[in-house]
Amino acid sequence: MSRLNVSNLFNENEDGAPVVSGISTFSSPNYFVPPSGSTAQRPSSPGEGMIRFNTDSGHLEYYTGELWVDVITNNNELGDQNNTNSSGGTGARGLFGGGYAAPANQDVIDYVTISTLGNAQDFGNLTVARYAAAANADRTRGLWGGQNPTNDVIDYVTISSTGNAQDFGNLSVGRRGAGSAANSTRALFGGGVASPTKVNTIDYVTIQSTGNAVDFGDLIAATNNVGTCQSPVRAIFAGGSTPAEDSTIQYVTTSTTGNAQDFGDLVQNQFDAIGCGNATRGVHGGGLTPSKVSTIQFITIATLGNAQDFGDLTRTMQHGNSTSSPIRGLWAGGAAPNDDTIDFVTIQTTGNAVDFGNLTVARWSGEGGCSNGHGGL
Repeated sequence: MSRLNVSNLFNENEDGAPVVSGISTFSSPNYFVPPSGSTAQRPSSPGEGMIRFNTDSGHLEYYTGELWVDVITNNNELGDQNNTNSSGGTGARGLFGGGYAAPANQDVIDYVTISTLGNAQDFGNLTVARYAAAANADRTRGLWGGQNPTNDVIDYVTISSTGNAQDFGNLSVGRRGAGSAANSTRALFGGGVASPTKVNTIDYVTIQSTGNAVDFGDLIAATNNVGTCQSPVRAIFAGGSTPAEDSTIQYVTTSTTGNAQDFGDLVQNQFDAIGCGNATRGVHGGGLTPSKVSTIQFITIATLGNAQDFGDLTRTMQHGNSTSSPIRGLWAGGAAPNDDTIDFVTIQTTGNAVDFGNLTVARWSGEGGCSNGHGGL
């Protein structure tokens, strides 16, 4: 290995540093200044591994071979190691928002520290009581969009705090039963029921802004209650009802816009196969086939192909919430009429789910969970 130790590099015209090749390690007591420029000034034909400072976002970014991705330095270790409940320890935080507990919709938001075990704690309240809302997050904000009865409201919270949600904006079409997927910049909302019809609409918002959703493209068919998961590159929408239970898995590239493409199929025709996962694997649990099931199945997000058997939840479930860290996937509620169970699995293994704890309010909801550690971040 060669090594070059320098304080400063200049060429003779002082308009930039000279090209240095064949060096595997740079070492300096000072600093390294990478190329910089706006988003519009990105190279037109970048190579995999290129790194630059984006003057619009204020972040370092690198090219994966498919898209530019921020170099994230946020710390998502939000637990309190002095507590012995589910907010104890440290790790990614999962939120479960809204739901239905007979006879009424709920506005409650719960939270857990995903790396621990224990019962959920109260976080605050949504702006409206709702169920069948779609939720997702980046590393600092959690969003919920839509509800039953059909509604276009988007709420947001700051994940590291506790407190009530605030208004973010509106979906392009008011609906219930949409699916949501996200990366570190965008949240997508796909499908749903805009009474009385189902839609194939995919909307997106920029999570760190506020405002109304804009058009992204369309799902392959109008559907509702799809299961979702994500990597930093892809958003996955699986199953649903078109109008009967459907096995289709479809995907989009989150950083672009455009219509969904075919990925493969779930192990069976399925409605409400609630999804979560890490950056490499998506896992979908429960749903209707048309009877309620406990099945968990998984896909490898970077490939195309059909889902495979993972194991089973501790109970049959539909309309549950899900959330995840890079290690664990959680499912909460969803066994009608009212259920407070939280299950978890280790995402990179296979096997049956294990009990995590309980929600503060027994309920069922559908896609109302998010975290600051999911696979799209």
